Amino acid sequence: MPTMNPQTAAKTTAIQRCIDPSCGTRFRLDERIYVCSRCGGLLDVVQESATDTEQLRALWTKRLASFETRDRSGVWRYRELLPFADDAPIVSLAEGNTPIYDAPVCAVYCGLDALTLKHQGCNPTGSFKDTGMTAAITQALILGVQTVSCASTGNTAASLAAYAARAKLQCAILVPRGQISNAKLAQSLDYGAAVLELDGNFDDAMRVIRELAEDESIYLVNSINPFRIEGQKTVAAELLHQRGWRVPDHVVVPGGNLGNSTAFGKGFAELMDLGLIDRLPRLIVVQAEGAAPFADLFKAFPISALGIAGVSPASRSQHSASDWNSWPALTPYEHPHTLATAIKIGAPVSWQKALRAVLASGGTVLSVSEQEMADAKAIVGREGIGCEPASASTVAGIKRLVADGVIAPTEDVVAVLTGHVLKDTDYAIKYHEENLFSDGDDTTERRKLAGTYRNPPTLVQATKAAILEELLRHTGG
Repeated sequence: MPTMNPQTAAKTTAIQRCIDPSCGTRFRLDERIYVCSRCGGLLDVVQESATDTEQLRALWTKRLASFETRDRSGVWRYRELLPFADDAPIVSLAEGNTPIYDAPVCAVYCGLDALTLKHQGCNPTGSFKDTGMTAAITQALILGVQTVSCASTGNTAASLAAYAARAKLQCAILVPRGQISNAKLAQSLDYGAAVLELDGNFDDAMRVIRELAEDESIYLVNSINPFRIEGQKTVAAELLHQRGWRVPDHVVVPGGNLGNSTAFGKGFAELMDLGLIDRLPRLIVVQAEGAAPFADLFKAFPISALGIAGVSPASRSQHSASDWNSWPALTPYEHPHTLATAIKIGAPVSWQKALRAVLASGGTVLSVSEQEMADAKAIVGREGIGCEPASASTVAGIKRLVADGVIAPTEDVVAVLTGHVLKDTDYAIKYHEENLFSDGDDTTERRKLAGTYRNPPTLVQATKAAILEELLRHTGG
């Protein structure tokens, strides 16, 4: 492998390319497009780099001790993976740098010997969106745009509002009225964004925002924007760096608009291409039952019937590329419903990229119930970590897959938590007070969820004896 000077390493090529193998049209990095102008396919940013694996690892470790702004970011620390020049006008809030936790309580709950949680909710605005937004807003400055925009269920909105404020760009956000938590809405308002509430769901907002993005004065930063994925893919490098480059057997992520699963898949694949790892972890995507078009698609995909153990990642990758045009189409949910609002998406735009990533890794896709997510969220809380409802889908999914024999108790598993516990405090309080009802629509009845692991507040008299008695009861004494 060629030797590089890590301080001056540059990408030899970087372009945007249509992901459809039958098309593959290439575009310059400075072209403001979101899909292929020839066939309408999604776009990848692709590049070739001359690298020395050991020098790259050493460089990234050295940067951990640096005080330079770029090095303090868990995204820009790995800038050799990114398609930006050294003098790019980086917009950063020191994103990334998120912890990995041992989770013994969750491990027992899932039936595993051990479980690790990568908590992306510890980003500056409380969700994984920041790792992609830093790259998208940097690209916006490079392109010279004045207004940035997104459709959102809350987390993307909060992240975009924060980074737009840092970049001094006008920010317009479309959200489904009454369908995002007040905590997420408060962030967008506080950061100065123009928040536009629409009657309808996220998919309606996404449809409108894509129409608005045809106006060249507006730059779209939803995950259909390939530069968002570029930032988010660095989480794969950070995760493996934190683990001493030991590749886990499974990495489990929530599935909503599917940009996150796309980014993890792309990140792991590029690290393997560079020789930094010698195999891919199996990527598992978990959706909510009421918003599970991707899980439905995977069940219909011919090769999925073989199961994880029935086919190698290499053969899945070959199948997914050679039979691209024979893939079944994703059938959207017209009225998705789930209390996990961050993944309440019926028509995920990145499903083709996500399916490609799952197949290449030999992974799988499944959905879990509202009750499973609610209980898993409570268990994550018992770790002293906490997460928003959508994040808990990963722990719920792992528990199901261990019970089904898909994941062995001894395997090395990482669950990705995507949002902070304070993103939806009403949900947590209602669960513990046993006042949480499932999200329904005209065809689905709302039902009360059990507070299986509830921990409600207790009214006590203001006396020492009453308090000691209650503490004894609380500890089971």
